Amino acid sequence: MDAAEFRKRGKEMVDYIADYLEKIDKRQVFPDVEPGYLRPLIPDCAPQDPESFEDVFKDIEKIIMPGVTHWHSPYFFAYFPAASSFPALLADMLCGGIGCVGFSWASSPACTELETVMLDWLGKMINLPEEFLAGKDGQGGGVIQGSASEATLISLLAARTKTIRRVQSEKPELTEADIMGRLVAYASDQAHSSVERAALIGGVKMKNVPSDDTFSVCGSALRKVLEEDKASGLIPFFFCATLGTTPCCSFDKLLELGPICNKGNIWMHIDAAYAGSAFICPEFRHLLNGVEFADSFNFNPHKWLLVNFDCSAMWVKKRSDLTGAFKLEPLYLQHHHQESGLVTDYRHWQIPLGRRFRSLKLWFVLRMYGVTGLQEHIRKHIRLSHQFEHLVLQDERFEICAEVVLGLVCFRLKGSNELNKALLKSIDEAKKIHLVPCHLREKFVLRFAICSRTVESTHIKFAWQHISQLATDLLKTWEQNHHQQ
Repeated sequence: MDAAEFRKRGKEMVDYIADYLEKIDKRQVFPDVEPGYLRPLIPDCAPQDPESFEDVFKDIEKIIMPGVTHWHSPYFFAYFPAASSFPALLADMLCGGIGCVGFSWASSPACTELETVMLDWLGKMINLPEEFLAGKDGQGGGVIQGSASEATLISLLAARTKTIRRVQSEKPELTEADIMGRLVAYASDQAHSSVERAALIGGVKMKNVPSDDTFSVCGSALRKVLEEDKASGLIPFFFCATLGTTPCCSFDKLLELGPICNKGNIWMHIDAAYAGSAFICPEFRHLLNGVEFADSFNFNPHKWLLVNFDCSAMWVKKRSDLTGAFKLEPLYLQHHHQESGLVTDYRHWQIPLGRRFRSLKLWFVLRMYGVTGLQEHIRKHIRLSHQFEHLVLQDERFEICAEVVLGLVCFRLKGSNELNKALLKSIDEAKKIHLVPCHLREKFVLRFAICSRTVESTHIKFAWQHISQLATDLLKTWEQNHHQQ
């Protein structure tokens, strides 16, 4: 394919994507395929001779689309939102076109510098304390990671290095292995599984701190666990606080937890993967109070801020904590500006060496929506979640299982877990809408997350009528079976 054909095919692809997104509500949200559906549809090995673009293009609808779960459908209410917008798609195209691998400032200065400035823009939008910003000569700063899982792992590894060095300076007789064997990381029993995974990769113990009736971790619960562990000779070094947990969007009590971590030399990382975007709205910023105690903080513009995956924003108070843990300087990566103190080499802030020009999509979206456009997007989703909550509360067969703060509603039929599993099974089989469940304590609960950029009040009403009708049908057969037994 030469440049002339690329121009022609590029326009066709843009039209195809625009049509796909405009008419996505006509497609069934969840696919009708069984595992292994794709292999029989394509040859066993790659073609020996080139094929035409037409042949490839034809196969998108035939082979790919039948197996796609349509995350951007207004009938998709599962997980958390995956952001998407036309400005972000265009920026991703430019990112692919430039195709730089921005591991150091010298490898593409714009790639590094735009990222530093965009993370400052974003930090100011959520009113992050000054020390998290790079500014002209700050000690902190932001970086775009691939996902919140990476941000958690990076902060845990940096905390591990920092603690080992500190303990060794206090007790030189201890080896690194002695210290490693005693390190403990902590998170809420509601925290995302990626936190536990970070501890597995980091080779340290991980303990869950019990959450309270509102599924939040409070200071007294953390203090109790820390005191027990210190008494048995362990070294607490890392706590991951969650703002907007995955099961029910609960918030750990930062103002109680922060001072405990600061006093105990424990690195506090805040994972606000989903909820963080809402902090651009002044009325939700209070949920971030206590961030001033944190060492690192992360949220995902790729969830709720109209920036396509992957774009996970992470800030640290002291970037030297990251570079101190991960810095290696082989000759082939060195450049004559690196010692000037004026440049950032992001390879020292992340797991991979290479990185894409991801700040372009942040730049496009922030400029083309403006803060007010993004605030309106967030507020609309939250209004729709309260609309759904209101519909659930009007039906005495159902209950709401956790406070609705942002765009997630946790609900269930009053009754057994088996009954709610059966309800979810009938929702899954109908394939009109897509939901996923969670466990809250012993209860099997359905999660209804407002996800799509194009979702409207009519879709919420449709979803509720559909769920309500399936519940009516289910309860009839459930009662008949019950009487027969």
